Amino acid sequence: MIGRVLTGAGAWWLELLIALLIASAIGGGVAMAGRDPQPTRSVVANAATRSSPSPTPGESAERSSASPRPSPKEKKGKKEPLKLNGSGTLQLIEGTSEVFGSGPLHGFAIEVEKGLPIDAQGFADDALAVLADERSWIGVEGISVQRVPVGSASFRVTLAGPALTDELCAPLQTVGIYSCYNAGRAVINFYRWMEGASAYGDDLASYRKYVVNHEVGHAFGHGHVVCPAAEAPAPIMMQQTKGVAPCRPNPWPATS
Repeated sequence: MIGRVLTGAGAWWLELLIALLIASAIGGGVAMAGRDPQPTRSVVANAATRSSPSPTPGESAERSSASPRPSPKEKKGKKEPLKLNGSGTLQLIEGTSEVFGSGPLHGFAIEVEKGLPIDAQGFADDALAVLADERSWIGVEGISVQRVPVGSASFRVTLAGPALTDELCAPLQTVGIYSCYNAGRAVINFYRWMEGASAYGDDLASYRKYVVNHEVGHAFGHGHVVCPAAEAPAPIMMQQTKGVAPCRPNPWPATS
């Protein structure tokens, strides 16, 4: 009898224990369900995507982000505007040369406006090299040229900024962009010396030869001419700065 009671009590206790375990398991599950789970990586990625502003129509996601600021190096690399005008006064570039060519001699001196951002002696050397070339006037005119002291010069080759060029060329209208020959000076506009002309494209060296030969040609008594035929080399006394069509650019008096 006592064994049966214990047995019954033990069974009841076992049933109670099982019930408590089941209840505990259910409660734990409820507690676990109430806790915020850690988001997975995909959820984090989706959240980050949603937090970013959407690009406007036609704009890529890359463009919607802020553009980086230029580095100090990039800022320094920005091209500064060219200083075109100097002090307004001319300086004689000292120097002489041998005689080039044969025939009647034409002596010339070289001047550069003070304050221009250029190597003045370098300009003088370039101008002399052009006029001493056999393709220049000594090769077609039966004359000779020589760089001489200014007191012996029959003309001057002068490099000047746009403002001084307009002053030296008046009453001719150079309007800040053209060169001229006037009163014994072949005046080369510094703007043209640095920028060239559209007919020569990127070939600045050839344009410089042209403009020296053209303006000095006036010193030798030559006037302006026009293009003789389509695809012919442009005559040196054609105003090639204004265009060469239908001719081809040509920087020398000699065309063959």
